[in-house]
Amino acid sequence: MKILVVDDEPLARTELLYLIKKSPSLKNHPVTLYQAEDIKEAQGILLKYPIDLLFLDISLNDENGFELAEELKQLAHAPLIIFATAYDDYAVKAFDIGAFDYILKPFEQKRIDRALKKATANLTAKFQKTSSTESEVLIVELDDRNVVIKKANIVAATVNNGVLTITTVKQKFETRKTLAWLKQHLTDVTFVQVHRNAIVNIGDIKEIQPWFNHTLLLLMNNGVKIQVGRSYRKELKRRLDM
Repeated sequence: MKILVVDDEPLARTELLYLIKKSPSLKNHPVTLYQAEDIKEAQGILLKYPIDLLFLDISLNDENGFELAEELKQLAHAPLIIFATAYDDYAVKAFDIGAFDYILKPFEQKRIDRALKKATANLTAKFQKTSSTESEVLIVELDDRNVVIKKANIVAATVNNGVLTITTVKQKFETRKTLAWLKQHLTDVTFVQVHRNAIVNIGDIKEIQPWFNHTLLLLMNNGVKIQVGRSYRKELKRRLDM
């Protein structure tokens, strides 16, 4: 399990990391710990490593932990988020944006243990479900037949008038499946949603061009052009380390 602690206070990070290491809830789980003092550093770690669990402070100098939490909602494989903060009046907002848990400073070992026990149970169940169903191929139902597509060959997918079009290097497939369905099956970090109606394989982006209203236009290796929605631009830039 990979755990990231994000807090702008070095002492708070050190204390939380110590309590996590001591927790009996992780006794049977190999753990790698990471730490960051701000959102930019955290983004770099999240881009490089598949973080499973994130302990996130809300007040990060001039930044807000909720901003990072909102960004992570766009990931196909987002980590569980436990807000670890001195403020008890943000709990409702935290759970509204998908927090897994909410713990208060000063930290207590029993409370950390309880949060970790719940998180490990959730992650274990999720891993077992993924292991039994994950595949390198995608079975897509068309009007007249089912086709098998290698996920690695998918360049992009877009939705128009209720029709999902999946494009590979050489072919296009149209289905009545939804983009949400596809996103659930494309869990690899190479896939990212860039618009409410589009997912792309970042390994197949050929060019990134400026577009209208401060947006971007992606030219894919197969010639397909995909517009990047403004609310997705920041996440794309982070994934591409721009």
